[in-house]
Amino acid sequence: MKKEPINQVEMLGISKSFGRLSVLNKVNFSARAGEVHCLMGENGAGKSTLMKILSGAYQKDEGEIFIKGEKVNIIHPKDGRDQGISVIYQEFALAKDLTVAENIFIDNLGSGKVIISWRELCAKASELLEQLGFGDIDVEMPVSKLSVAYQQVVEICKALSRNSTVLVLDEPTAVLTTKEVEKLFQLIDNLKKKGVCIIYISHRLEEIFRMCDRITVLRDGNNVSTVNVKDIDKNTLVNLMIGRDLEEFYLKRKNSIGEVVLKVEKLTSGNLFKNITFEVRAGEVLGLSGLIGAGRTETMRAIFGIDKKDSGKVYLHNKPLTIKTPKQAVECGIAMLPEDRKSQGVLLNMSVKNNATLSALKNFTNFFGWINKRKENASVNDLVSKLGVKTASIDSKVSNLSGGNQQKVALMKWLNTDSKVLILDEPTRGVDVAAKVGMYEVINQLAAEGKAIIIVSSEMPEIIGTCDRVLVMREGEIMGELSKEELTEQNLIRFSMGVS
Repeated sequence: MKKEPINQVEMLGISKSFGRLSVLNKVNFSARAGEVHCLMGENGAGKSTLMKILSGAYQKDEGEIFIKGEKVNIIHPKDGRDQGISVIYQEFALAKDLTVAENIFIDNLGSGKVIISWRELCAKASELLEQLGFGDIDVEMPVSKLSVAYQQVVEICKALSRNSTVLVLDEPTAVLTTKEVEKLFQLIDNLKKKGVCIIYISHRLEEIFRMCDRITVLRDGNNVSTVNVKDIDKNTLVNLMIGRDLEEFYLKRKNSIGEVVLKVEKLTSGNLFKNITFEVRAGEVLGLSGLIGAGRTETMRAIFGIDKKDSGKVYLHNKPLTIKTPKQAVECGIAMLPEDRKSQGVLLNMSVKNNATLSALKNFTNFFGWINKRKENASVNDLVSKLGVKTASIDSKVSNLSGGNQQKVALMKWLNTDSKVLILDEPTRGVDVAAKVGMYEVINQLAAEGKAIIIVSSEMPEIIGTCDRVLVMREGEIMGELSKEELTEQNLIRFSMGVS
């Protein structure tokens, strides 16, 4: 009888909650040495949380973790590294101004020696890269000058320099070109042959069926199934990811859709997105769906003037716009709630009130430039109540609020402006269920007022529950358009994954 291989990693009965929100519910997961094990599920299914518990970034509430059959207690990232676990996130943890060699051995420069032998350091880095099939990388070059794919190789090489035996790759191909993806696959093949346990988080079916041996699917923080890749097809796998009914808090509204407000024609920017063409009408909520790296956020940033576009035109009420800065976009009547609230959505060291009125101070000032404090306070207090912002006072610093409440403040500042188009990028990220209802009420109200609204969201139930029409993006292009009647999770997933 063939002996069952010993699991390199085994996680049993893992549970994790953040406050009242249960993220993982007694989840079981295991992966073997020399295996590429895919971890799948919708955004918010619990994949990243499970891996952060494995690496020590989060602490579990319940459950046990075993490495090579031995129970371990991982409560800190150092514990995870000591157990041979490394996670390569989409945002690399590299010192861009240091060389490749310095980054690879940044945890162990000189090994306690008074004088570092740079020649020896470079030789070791070159040897390690050569073993992985990337000996063409110049170890003395600053990391900032490398392509994204090669930066990823350096991250992996850094992990292996720590003698990592478990490598977690989180959406590793999201920002890679086709040629770079092939290079990454070669590297994964080499690591697999060396007995490294690789946990691969991805939604891209073609990659999964090419690279992975087994798949574990999570849904709403629960185990759905673990299957061998050879025993399943794409459509069956898609169906494993489905299974949720729409939440009751998606509020119905009567559509009163008017004329075209915003029109985009053949918008293109390098490899980020190309030939993006669409319209959004007054009173319409248009959804933009797709997987991480599909180009949704990049497209909206270009429309709003944050990033440059190579070609294409934008029209507002049939008039061509020249938008090169967000200030110009706001003056034209376009507002945007960005995906990254901390660095782009709010001013953390300013008060709730100042954040909420900063973009529309002219609404609260008189002829002489004096601010009408009573009017300003009344407006902000009304928005705080409407959105359910939990704050001791409107004069409290935004940095003192929770992430979800910071997101609400980021939205508040646009509700005071006379915007005709409102772009909402992940509008309810980090917001609790009760507060989401307030968000959706505001969206419905704005649509009823005739605003044209674009929602970029990774939550398929949210897209289905709030939007009148949805565009699905994949690898920088619009793959399809779904009417309200066609909106199902199956259709969204199939378009986003390229499954006909």
